[in-house]
Amino acid sequence: MFYGFVGLLEDVVKVSEIQSFILCQIKKGKGFAWSVEPGAWSLEPNSPMNKPDVTVETPSLDQIQNAREELKDKVRETPVWQFSTDKVQRLTGEETEIHLKLEFWQHGGSFKVRGALMNMAKMDEEAVKRGVTAVSAGNHAIAVAYAAKEMNTTAKVVMPNTANQVRIDRCREFGAEVVLVDDVHEAFDKVRDIEEEEGRTFVHPFDGEGVALGTGCVGLELMEQVEDLDAVIVPIGGGGLCAGIATAVKHIDSDCQVFGVEPEGADSMRRSFEAGHPEKIDEVQTIADSLGAPYAEHYSYTLCRRHVDGLCTVSDQELCDTMRLLFDDMKIAVEPAGAAACAALLGPLQEELDGKKVGIIVCGTNIDIESFSNYVSRGRQN
Repeated sequence: MFYGFVGLLEDVVKVSEIQSFILCQIKKGKGFAWSVEPGAWSLEPNSPMNKPDVTVETPSLDQIQNAREELKDKVRETPVWQFSTDKVQRLTGEETEIHLKLEFWQHGGSFKVRGALMNMAKMDEEAVKRGVTAVSAGNHAIAVAYAAKEMNTTAKVVMPNTANQVRIDRCREFGAEVVLVDDVHEAFDKVRDIEEEEGRTFVHPFDGEGVALGTGCVGLELMEQVEDLDAVIVPIGGGGLCAGIATAVKHIDSDCQVFGVEPEGADSMRRSFEAGHPEKIDEVQTIADSLGAPYAEHYSYTLCRRHVDGLCTVSDQELCDTMRLLFDDMKIAVEPAGAAACAALLGPLQEELDGKKVGIIVCGTNIDIESFSNYVSRGRQN
């Protein structure tokens, strides 16, 4: 489902209907609110979205470039592959050019290590000695465990007991102590206790300048690897990946559109955009547990609001279909979150991006063989 353009707008250029929802194509500038009611949209001058948050400073291109220099010996510059098989051309149209940014080949199996390392690089020597803590369903926990090992310190990570065993094992392989709890909400309470009792520094999974600078490097790399992109599609959990990539993309080419995609059962950013402030969800219901952040946070939400042109959601079935397509056609084995951006292009964004040159962020691959096989088996053969 596509929910329309959102951001800081100057004037509405075109209005058209996409999948029963009104799509406003826009320019930068003053903000307007919008509606996700079928067949309707609105401009509300008094909406909170008309009041840009001046407390959050957008990272500059120089800052992102400096972050890449700082991280260059600690992270990989992940490759880009063009997805141009007969099957995908039939599904998206022959004129649509798809470039997959293979961020799942990063250390730790996902993009998360970039933000973790960037945050830890800002810590003083004494804080590093005391160690770090984190909360995550897996990928961020793995990243923090890896980063702690690289920084010669210790990590104590809190994970829901429903987390994939492969992810739990990878954290332990990197030397982290793993604390299992019943759910994500309890996990955040537990990590606060660890901070207070042990003096460890909390490394946030998706919010703050360090995260945005780290993930901004993904956007910087992509824009250098593929020239003249028309659009970039980014998965959203808490929004840290999208915030950084969107910021970098807009610095380099303000005409390149950035779309965020969330699972239908974990759409905290969509709800936040609609409300005009960060929102939370009561329950996460998606197979894409890496995108299952229970709420949006202020910093990442603000950067997404400024730089993201539109949001959409995909179903679990669409994620399974795309996991199968990526495996069948490209021999890429990813977790559901890693298939989200491509699923958006094949589904809710297909009409909007028909004939365009599109960058797709393939964000993670930390999944066990049994779960991967089950999800791919659920996928429909196109």
